[in-house]
Amino acid sequence: MATSPYTWGIDIGKCALKALRCRPSPTDPHKLVAEAFDYVEYPMLLTQPEADAPELVRAALEEFIGRNSLEGDRVAVSVPGQLGLTKFIKLPPIEAKKIPDIVKYEARQQIPFPLDQVVWDWQRLPGGIEEGGFVLDAEVAIFAMKRDQVYKSLAPLEAAGVEIDILQLAPVALANMAMFDQLPPASAADPDKPPAAVVVVAMGVDTTDVVMTNGLRMQQRSMPIGGSTFTRALVKEMRLTFAKAEHLKRHAVRAEDPKAVFQAMRPVFNEFASELQRSLYYFSTADRTASISRVLLLGNAAKLRGLADYVAKQLNLDVKLLESFAALEGSSVLGAPAFRENRLGFGTAYGLALQGAKQASMATNLMPGEIVRDRIIAEKRPWAVAALLGLLAAAGVNFAGMVLAWQSYAPTKYAQALAAADQATSRSGAAVSGLDAVKQTQDAAASWQQYLLRVQEQRFQSLDLMRVIGSILPRDPGGKPAENVADRNEIHVDSIDMQFFPDLATWFTGVQGNWAETLAAAAKEKSDGEPPAAGAPQAPPADGAPPPETAPPADPAAPPAEGSATPGGPTGAGWVVQIRGHHFHNEEQGNEGEQFVRGTLLRNLLPEGDGVVVSAGKKSGETVPVTELGIGYPVIVESSAIYKAPPAVSSLPPGPRGAPGDPNAADVKRYDFTLQFVWQPTTPGSTLPPPPAPAPAP
Repeated sequence: MATSPYTWGIDIGKCALKALRCRPSPTDPHKLVAEAFDYVEYPMLLTQPEADAPELVRAALEEFIGRNSLEGDRVAVSVPGQLGLTKFIKLPPIEAKKIPDIVKYEARQQIPFPLDQVVWDWQRLPGGIEEGGFVLDAEVAIFAMKRDQVYKSLAPLEAAGVEIDILQLAPVALANMAMFDQLPPASAADPDKPPAAVVVVAMGVDTTDVVMTNGLRMQQRSMPIGGSTFTRALVKEMRLTFAKAEHLKRHAVRAEDPKAVFQAMRPVFNEFASELQRSLYYFSTADRTASISRVLLLGNAAKLRGLADYVAKQLNLDVKLLESFAALEGSSVLGAPAFRENRLGFGTAYGLALQGAKQASMATNLMPGEIVRDRIIAEKRPWAVAALLGLLAAAGVNFAGMVLAWQSYAPTKYAQALAAADQATSRSGAAVSGLDAVKQTQDAAASWQQYLLRVQEQRFQSLDLMRVIGSILPRDPGGKPAENVADRNEIHVDSIDMQFFPDLATWFTGVQGNWAETLAAAAKEKSDGEPPAAGAPQAPPADGAPPPETAPPADPAAPPAEGSATPGGPTGAGWVVQIRGHHFHNEEQGNEGEQFVRGTLLRNLLPEGDGVVVSAGKKSGETVPVTELGIGYPVIVESSAIYKAPPAVSSLPPGPRGAPGDPNAADVKRYDFTLQFVWQPTTPGSTLPPPPAPAPAP
């Protein structure tokens, strides 16, 4: 790989090998300094039938390498434009980070070969708008070349021992030269008002590369007309050999009959101007906003007398030879007679040197990745070998030390010490085993102690639950029931059932909606200051009609619905206590049926209830919220409509007037309900660990 700041740009043409060695200017970043050059002309054109092209190129490379040193320098080489494929693609609005993906997709569409059969590269052109990570009006250029053509182009250079760093299409090198040497920097150009474009026409032996660029974007096209086209016209019209016709073309002014020479070449002049005009028309249709400021002719064939003037007249444009490079310094090179004589042929080499010096706008590279990778591995191979030798040496020293230590070991010297060590190990193991046995005995005693303490703490929990249920039932003031049954603050408990759940979340999944109703009613009561209404009162059924059928209560043991969640509900093991009951307090508007149950019994099962008196433990005799006894999440899971119940079936004991048993008593209104709540037994004030979950009843 290159280690010096110098770069060789090598253009292997069909007439000669042109090479230019440059480095960045130390004083001006927009200039390049030429340090050396070489021009090796072949004995004959590579396109002549009798020419041995590989041998001629090999001989030219040997002559070039014999006169110049390339060691440590970067080397950039060009290939003819017609061997490659160039595509310019407008991208849709897209995220900047996704541009490589869409470019790869476009490459598959635009390149007419599988991607594994080509070497390709791409570059985003200046311009476009990037905002918030998105790119608008962006354009990319894709360059590709068949892999076998790449290796064929590199073969003579590899045979000569030249390591190539950059392989570039000749039109791209010409575009780099024009952007750097003939146009203002792209950073100073306004994409909305781009500068006028420059057209570079590089005449070769068989083809002519036409490149148009305004510094922001480029277009290129190859014309099938070159210097040999003029020579073949002289061969045909004047009956000359190719060598004589080539000599006559180069010295047409000094010919015996210059007029006859130019008359023979006139059809080629017309064809050249027409093809160039067709190329410019193609460029203008592709970019209708572009304008052309001037046309620059390159290549030794462009020195043909009258060609520039004729093309200028036909195109009505400013056409001239590019006889000097504005951004190239180095008087020793630029003033050399050989360079001045062939300066029109160094445009491509100049563009290649620019890319090698990292001053070019187009930085694509068609060097195969496997060659670059193998070259990097080859460079690191000496270091890897040195590291391996070092490791082997260290391993040898370590092995030698181990051998010496092993040889110095005598088993008889250490037998007594090893036996003593084994005895100490045995005694230590016995002591550790004894300590573990004592610790296990201690842990077992502590566990029994904790168990007994828990039993002592739990002996009043069941009684506390029954006292809680008895204390939270509503009562008439002073313990004197009202004469009218409907006015009594009484709730009659028909049954109390309990069921154990290893995980209370299973039960809560089925009653989340009921719990939401409980919370909503409690919030309304807190805001209104009165028992909440759960809906309009229901009309009683006709006399003697049975109560309307109600929805069955939720089965506490039923599994939760698939996908259900229990946010904020109880977790862990515990009991679900179910109370079935009824009441006759159904005459007071807004405080009957379910509202009466919520405002009395259910309210006292919430943390904001009146609390209960603890019967045992450190807080014995104190009034605490029911939550300290492990009670919570009360819900009404079954609620009947209010209906008229005949006195004979009202389940009321005999009493004063208006009660069952009175022959003049009227029918009373009855409401049935089923209420459930969670009980995870705890003892208020206990400092012991929470007791284990009670086993379910057999």
